[in-house]
Amino acid sequence: MSTHRLERIQHIIASAIGEMIVSRAVKDPRVDSLASVHRVVVSNDISSARIYISGYLDEHKLEKCVQGLNSAAGFIQKKLAAVLKTRRTPKLVFFVDTSVSDGFSVINDLLPQV
Repeated sequence: MSTHRLERIQHIIASAIGEMIVSRAVKDPRVDSLASVHRVVVSNDISSARIYISGYLDEHKLEKCVQGLNSAAGFIQKKLAAVLKTRRTPKLVFFVDTSVSDGFSVINDLLPQV
């Protein structure tokens, strides 16, 4: 499959899931609206997608949020099927992405202490 098509599918998935999180379409109380989709990686045959979630949450709340998203993966996949309009909808797996908070901690370590 062409990389352009995969990139387009990844972008559609990221924006659709991000919109579901912000609009609270996922009713699981563990899913916090401050979480955001950081990156989406779709397999070449569109059978699976790895979604990396980050946000301005502490690590414990972010892990709970990802657990809530993984338990609602079937619901989210059903909503994505209507948006993607592809023959196959990828199986969704959510992961915690701490790269944003790791980057902030590196910057804070480099800045002089006042």
